[in-house]
Amino acid sequence: MKINILEKEGTQIAEVIADDIIMSTAEEGLQIVVDVYYQDCDKVILHEKNISPSFFDLKTGLAGEILQKYSNYKMRLAIVGDFEKYSGGSLRDFIRESNRGQRINFLSDVSLAIEKLSED
Repeated sequence: MKINILEKEGTQIAEVIADDIIMSTAEEGLQIVVDVYYQDCDKVILHEKNISPSFFDLKTGLAGEILQKYSNYKMRLAIVGDFEKYSGGSLRDFIRESNRGQRINFLSDVSLAIEKLSED
């Protein structure tokens, strides 16, 4: 896992880069929060390919557990990926509701994530 620090208009954003799944438990999600805070960032971009598919199955509760950690630590999160491949109206509704807010967003590419996370 590598953390790239991106900057836009004075806002620092941590982009987590990895080849494999790095977040499949709430503890791994929390470790990413800690690692990003260590880099003096409170905004992070994660890639959907690095998150366990069970995260996107809302019945498992994994998304709720992990996202609660990000919320507790007041970390803004953008998850970048192709979410159309996941079936189920519940996930689509969850993504739509999340994208209405500022804390957790699901976006299609890194440039959109940077724009969203650099908004106040």
